[in-house]
Amino acid sequence: MSLVLDSAAQDLLFREARTANTFTDEPVTDEQVQAIYDLVKYGPTSMNNSPLRVTLVRSPEARERLVQHMAEGNQAKTAAAPLVAVLSADNEFHEELPQLFPHFPGAKDMFAGDRSMREGQASLNAALQAAYFIIGVRAAGLAAGPMTGCDLEGIRKEFLDDDHTPLMVVNIGHPGQDAWFPRSPRLEYDQAVTTV
Repeated sequence: MSLVLDSAAQDLLFREARTANTFTDEPVTDEQVQAIYDLVKYGPTSMNNSPLRVTLVRSPEARERLVQHMAEGNQAKTAAAPLVAVLSADNEFHEELPQLFPHFPGAKDMFAGDRSMREGQASLNAALQAAYFIIGVRAAGLAAGPMTGCDLEGIRKEFLDDDHTPLMVVNIGHPGQDAWFPRSPRLEYDQAVTTV
């Protein structure tokens, strides 16, 4: 059985897409980021809780502050990328549930007194949304360089607050010269899928 999505789109989003390590200096516009968000916001999350928050690091001063928290091997590419996004989980996502999950009026109260439960839900669902975000960047014809090689706690203190947990940093732009490492192997179907 074939997929409904055409082969070119499959290549763009998955087969030919890789983590970019260099970028051209062509800017990434606010309009492009808005288009990415307006697409990926429809990806499913539990109870539509949508806890992902995106902090765009554009100014040279903010970029310099961010680079200090990146692992040594990630500093130069983060300094040079046209746009960098810090993706985080909002642990107070329940405050938005009256808007996002209106058919269950008690949803906000269900989470209100249990920070640990909120953090678990926020982490899982924001990670799902981070994956959607990366696919959205690819759908916009851009390349993404997601990284967890950084001091996430330092990034939280620098850019966020105690209610947000940073998940990753994503460099975004048009791929530059020698942007790709060789494709790493993947598990085959029978290695990853079990029927019971």
